[in-house]
Amino acid sequence: MTARTSMPIPCLLGPTASGKTAAALALAARRPVEIISIDSALVYREMDIGTAKPTADERAVAPHHLIDIVDPADAYSAAEFRADALRLTAEISARGRVPLLVGGTMLYYKALTQGLNDLPAADANVRAQLDADAARDGWPALHARLAGVDPVTAARLAPNDSQRIQRALEVFMLTGEAMSALLSAPAPIDDAAAQWRFVPIALEPSDRSVLHARIERRFDAMLASGLVDEVVKLRERGDLSPDMPSMRCVGYRQVWEYLDGAVDYSTMRDKGVFATRQLCKRQLTWLRSMNERVVVDCCEPHATARVLETIEALLDA
Repeated sequence: MTARTSMPIPCLLGPTASGKTAAALALAARRPVEIISIDSALVYREMDIGTAKPTADERAVAPHHLIDIVDPADAYSAAEFRADALRLTAEISARGRVPLLVGGTMLYYKALTQGLNDLPAADANVRAQLDADAARDGWPALHARLAGVDPVTAARLAPNDSQRIQRALEVFMLTGEAMSALLSAPAPIDDAAAQWRFVPIALEPSDRSVLHARIERRFDAMLASGLVDEVVKLRERGDLSPDMPSMRCVGYRQVWEYLDGAVDYSTMRDKGVFATRQLCKRQLTWLRSMNERVVVDCCEPHATARVLETIEALLDA
């Protein structure tokens, strides 16, 4: 086995507000690190406040990759992330530097480390039919329809989660099989990821209420920093809609609803905090399914130091 084949790649994972950025920058101050973002929101340009994007000063500490690479009107898939992350891992390693993957989009991490199942591409005609059905009957009715053909997927989706309900029904209509069954099948193995050993280091809370308090403070800080104005500017472009993946990001969706006049400011704020906590819950569910992860308690005062010890021991082994 060559040195390159056995090279471990640290992956710093965790829910929102768990301290990933601080730990990554602390490592970058000690090692020749380049950071690869594992975050489906940071890819979008013009979306800085609501995504908690690293500041210019933070990005000056170490090169950051897969940030500001996509226009908000466009989509970026897990397959694109996987290809980009594998390419960057090879390039950074070839420069003699340390690739450090950091983020909380667990679907991206799963795609990177386990490969991608062969799901059908989006079909405009099927989606138009489902949109028409939803306009007539409502998304809860389509959620009920999904429960009839794919109860596993339906059980993890809210009745108004239009984007995911549509996708799951689309997959069934195109393949005749439940999306949950297709996703549970082993993904094809390729050699692109086999040459690396991705090691997940997970920042997880021993007390979820501590993380919830951080989330609340951070969302209030985003509002104070101009999140509403940021969404106003995005709306003024004229080519974005609340159904696009970029505008469905937590925070942006709630502010868009507020700007539409559907809710008042206080309700928008509360819904934004709640949605972020729900995101956190989903992220932790993903993480806890990874038996191979190394857990660091993000609530303890020396969490960053613990992350550094873990990663440096991995790199020096």
